[in-house]
Amino acid sequence: MATTPAPPSAPPKPTWAPRPQEHQRPWLRPTIRIRLTLLYGGMFLIAGILLLSFIYLLAAEALNVGSKLPFELVTGTVSSKVCRLPAQASPDEFNAALNICVNHQRQQALDNLLTRSLFALVGLSIIAFAFGYGMAGRVLSPLGRITRTARTVVSTDLSRRIELEGPDDEFKELADTFDEMLDRLERAFTAQQRFVANASHELRTPLAINRTLLEVQLSDPAAPVELQQLGKTLLATNERSEQLVEGLLLLARSENEIVDRKPVDLAEVATRAIDQARGEAEAKGVQFRGRRAPVVIRGNGVLLERIALNLVQNAVRYNVPEDGWVEVTTELQQGQAVLVVSNTGPVVPAYEIDNIFEPFRRLRTERTGSDKGVGLGLSIVRSVARAHGGRIIAEPREGGGLVMRVTLPA
Repeated sequence: MATTPAPPSAPPKPTWAPRPQEHQRPWLRPTIRIRLTLLYGGMFLIAGILLLSFIYLLAAEALNVGSKLPFELVTGTVSSKVCRLPAQASPDEFNAALNICVNHQRQQALDNLLTRSLFALVGLSIIAFAFGYGMAGRVLSPLGRITRTARTVVSTDLSRRIELEGPDDEFKELADTFDEMLDRLERAFTAQQRFVANASHELRTPLAINRTLLEVQLSDPAAPVELQQLGKTLLATNERSEQLVEGLLLLARSENEIVDRKPVDLAEVATRAIDQARGEAEAKGVQFRGRRAPVVIRGNGVLLERIALNLVQNAVRYNVPEDGWVEVTTELQQGQAVLVVSNTGPVVPAYEIDNIFEPFRRLRTERTGSDKGVGLGLSIVRSVARAHGGRIIAEPREGGGLVMRVTLPA
């Protein structure tokens, strides 16, 4: 028994994976609403600072801070509870002390004006920012509705429309354009699915008739050996065509989001796929291994079984001639169900990984020109995983073979 090579320390770039969501806090995201709020509030704050400075300069000029009093004391007695005035002094000394006192009171009045104005400016700025935030949300509410509709369309179907009501402004024009685009996409997508389904259905009947005729001819014991050999070849070709038609039909059916979901045990699905491929694996000398922990998810059991079956069949068919193995594991990781199918096999270059998920595309290694499949297995796996809100990542194993990791929301 050959030793198991160690997995690669640095896996290559995954084949397909949705863009990871940002973990930034919602209130720290630089949204248009936040930017508009900062713009409106900042403009109000700058205007308030300029107005406050202008009022302060006008008040200082009106009070003539630093200048002499418009009057002078010649004779008499002056008393004050605010200013300290000399009890006995000459008129000039008394006038100077009186001027200092009055200028001090003027300065206090300006400082008091400035302090209260600053408090008023801060309060009005808070009100302005709150008002700007509310107005920005009201102005941008049609954009939020467009975004929610777009997310619904992506996650469910193309039949949803925005149907925005209101004034004929830029948002109304954007919503109407988006609705028109959705109409065209729905028509094109429906026509494509209808064509594939009708073509697959129409092709099933003659293929079934051909298979029946060939089986009837092969069941005749008096048929010549050459005719029997030709019939077996034609029957294998007909079976391959039937697989192609079934694959096209399943690929067209699995492009949409799965609406009717039921609890499905991923471990049971993987076990059933292994049981179906066990005969082929024993014929090739491939052993199954791996621990399958129970993981219950909500989805379509038939399509999920197709994921496991396609991956297991590919792992068995594209394996080494001797002492090969296929490891199938299921587990729950960070709230997500994970199905991993690893296998020995030919060395797969990292730059070739992208090709294996495209329909009718095979690697330019031992897979090229193979009669082991029709080239739709992994395309179906990716489509079904996407329809369930999951993803699939392919990684080449060190020493040969692949590691297929399917992640589905639990």
